[in-house]
Amino acid sequence: MSARNGLALIALVCGLAGKAAPAAQTAAAAPAGDAEFDFSASEMRPLITTFAADRGNLYRTYPVEGSTARDRRLRQFYAAWRDRLAALRFDAMSQDGKIDYLLLRNHIDHELRRLDLETAQRNEIAPYARFSATIVGLEEARRRMEAVKPEAAAATLSALARQVEEARRAVESDLRSPAAPEAAQKRRVLGNRAAVYVNGLRNTLRVWFSFYDGYDPLFTWWAESPYRSADAALRNYVGFLRERVAGLRPPPAAESAGSPGTGLPGETASAGGPNAAAAAAARPGESDDIIGNPVGRDGLASELAYEMIPYTPDELIAIAEKQFAWCEAEMKRAAREMGFGDDWKRALEKVKTMYVEPGRQPELVRMLAGEAEKFLDDHDLVTVPPLARETWRMEMMSPQRQLVNPFFLGGEVMTVSFPTNAMSHEQKLMSMRGNNIPMSRATVFHELIPGHHLQGFMAARFRPYRSVVGGTPFVTEGWSLYWELLLWDLRFQKTPEDRVGALFWRMHRCARIIFSLNFHLGKMTPDQCIDFLVDRVGFERENAAGEVRRSFAGGYAPLYQAAYLLGGMQFYALHRELVDGGRMTNRQFHDAVLRENRIPVELIRASLAKQPLTRDYSARWRALATVPER
Repeated sequence: MSARNGLALIALVCGLAGKAAPAAQTAAAAPAGDAEFDFSASEMRPLITTFAADRGNLYRTYPVEGSTARDRRLRQFYAAWRDRLAALRFDAMSQDGKIDYLLLRNHIDHELRRLDLETAQRNEIAPYARFSATIVGLEEARRRMEAVKPEAAAATLSALARQVEEARRAVESDLRSPAAPEAAQKRRVLGNRAAVYVNGLRNTLRVWFSFYDGYDPLFTWWAESPYRSADAALRNYVGFLRERVAGLRPPPAAESAGSPGTGLPGETASAGGPNAAAAAAARPGESDDIIGNPVGRDGLASELAYEMIPYTPDELIAIAEKQFAWCEAEMKRAAREMGFGDDWKRALEKVKTMYVEPGRQPELVRMLAGEAEKFLDDHDLVTVPPLARETWRMEMMSPQRQLVNPFFLGGEVMTVSFPTNAMSHEQKLMSMRGNNIPMSRATVFHELIPGHHLQGFMAARFRPYRSVVGGTPFVTEGWSLYWELLLWDLRFQKTPEDRVGALFWRMHRCARIIFSLNFHLGKMTPDQCIDFLVDRVGFERENAAGEVRRSFAGGYAPLYQAAYLLGGMQFYALHRELVDGGRMTNRQFHDAVLRENRIPVELIRASLAKQPLTRDYSARWRALATVPER
């Protein structure tokens, strides 16, 4: 670390030592009386609880994707709940009840559209998995508790192995035909999707075989050998689809066996979350593993309807481009203050050198968290329960996971990205440069308080049943991003370097809207998304690859990356309406939002502003156009 960096850290420590008192001294008074507890009495609460329990039973009973029985039963279930909602007396409900009614209806409509989309996507890859009905039929018969016929099962398995080999030869024959670049990219997408699906079928077959194996000696005598042949054919076929069709590297040998219930070899929930397989496949300095699954304009339209965002993808991209232009102008202003003229990229390069030395990042995070909490208290912005201040904790992110998550992840657990001794020299520098002090100052409060940790703390205590039919990223991420917008207005960032750090993230969130929506519209490839982050936002290339990999690896909904800034802008517009309009104080507004749980911002507005609601209410609040470029 340079001498200047050391001085910067010392100044930071000294400044915080003078500002941040221990949590016990700075903690705001706990909410008094009823404000500590959820006394909401929505008429819909028991219905939503029952809906969630019933759906869970069905999902566990019909778990096999591609099953016509599963599809038919879920459609019946959702149609029955639609009828049940139609029979309720909507106008007699409280405001809470009406909002919950609309949430459940919106959720059911979205699930029905999702079933249509899943069917269409499976139809696209049907030529790759012509044998799927055989595997699905075996497992469905088992779940119906039909008696197995060992000799017939062995014959089915023997035929299955041949069917898999025939499918492989057919695909191999198609690969010999030359394809234009767009067609080749489409083939990669379908090949990757097919690999995930076939691997799921392989796991389904494993579950079926394990149920009888050993418990029915005659079954094992007949079926063991043909099962091993069929399983080997499926394993090899998954590898063929991944490597020859999707163009991916072979997975590490330890993962090639796969594991039950996963989408890709080696992926488990405990191995690093929804993008664990992406992390396992990633290689430093490479991006060929990033494929994604574009959902198209219809898929985006369905997701926008669910999130109650009454805009088209093209309108949202235009909004993001206007916000991006404002960020560039502010970057130039900060660069001039730093002595770099209008060359904001040179100013950003200077900021990237302002990192702490190895081993000191946890200390920096702790200090920045205290700084943010004190700022909230001093400006009376939001109630922070003492237990929320006390109960967040910290972990370090593994080098492999940093290939997917190059920056912080937060909530109750703050997961810190920073170099380890095992990284290459280039990786170490990129990690330190990407997690420098000014950028970290702009993100620690996003992840902890008042961001994700405070939000999650309150969501567990107020209207938690809404998570069944809500859980929107436009609130989960939008709430934390909103605080970046508000604290900017309140001049939380004191120096031009800190403003550059904050603006970097704002530009990043603009870029996420632009590249993620264009990707799903088929207008940008993953490599073009990486180039966009490097050329337009100033990302380190390795970090840009990690961001794009994280965006498209399959662990996030299509609108997730766009939801940060768009959701933040929705909250910002609502703040202007209710707080700047004199109807609520900052603390009243923020406390009220947190008590609504994670539901579409338009419905939070309906609750806080006590808007009239009708049974057929649909999204109409076009607030994004009213938010200034700031």
